[in-house]
Amino acid sequence: MLKATITRPSLPPAGRDPSDGRRTLVGVTTLLLGAHVDQADPLAEAAARGADLVQFFLGDPQGWRAPVVAREGGAAALREAAREDGVALYVHAPYVINVATTNNRIRIPSRKLLQQHVDLAAEVGAAGLVVHGGHVLKDGDPAAGFDNWRKTVERLDAKVPVLIENTAGGDQAMARRLDAVARLWDAVAAADPDGRIGFCLDTCHAHAGGEDLADVVDRLKAVTGRIDLVHCNDSKDAAGSGRDRHEALGRGQVDPEQLVAVVAAAGAPVVVETPGGVDGQAADLAWLRERLPG
Repeated sequence: MLKATITRPSLPPAGRDPSDGRRTLVGVTTLLLGAHVDQADPLAEAAARGADLVQFFLGDPQGWRAPVVAREGGAAALREAAREDGVALYVHAPYVINVATTNNRIRIPSRKLLQQHVDLAAEVGAAGLVVHGGHVLKDGDPAAGFDNWRKTVERLDAKVPVLIENTAGGDQAMARRLDAVARLWDAVAAADPDGRIGFCLDTCHAHAGGEDLADVVDRLKAVTGRIDLVHCNDSKDAAGSGRDRHEALGRGQVDPEQLVAVVAAAGAPVVVETPGGVDGQAADLAWLRERLPG
């Protein structure tokens, strides 16, 4: 059974307004929509897609090296340019980070790398840092993974909100199924009095993980009290497949009406991580804008 744990709402990072998830245009409040883009020049990528926000990596998503800002001029230049362009920034942490594992050779470097990414995300003025929930070993005790998350949060200097993302597969995952998310949230909330740990809902991951999208927002909010960011992705595979393969919106196995309903119900900024490059993602953003209530 899910245990409802309500936490404080997330705090905005320094220099960013807490209402950044929405933009008011001619008296109409609209959600901020954007895409995951190449890190070389995120703002040029935003302009090419007509995006309100961008998400990007700070270095190799599959490596352990310290994060870097690829844009010329570094963190300060990117932060100022984003402010001038009115584009919100989100950073995605490397996939290799797994703070839940009991393997010290992975967990300890993961904590270090996570803090490094938080620090640099703050320097670029990011609205949040997305990180996967991780997993324990095949024969490991999930309780140890949840407790390792608690210890991570206790030690973490969360200069920007850290958004834990649900994952598509793995029976030992910390954030695949909602019963696991409930246990994870109990653990992190105990170490997070200021509400700096948030949640990122990925629609493809939820679909592939076997969660019903029809009421996933309500069930998640009953557990976490919040959804800070939505990764709106269709899926190439059937529900419950455990496979993380994104598809263009309306072209995959997810009910298109459910995709739109999730975004509308969550009321959070949206990132598409769909294939097709500039043209494909621009089309996906247009697809969403056409269908979301005005």
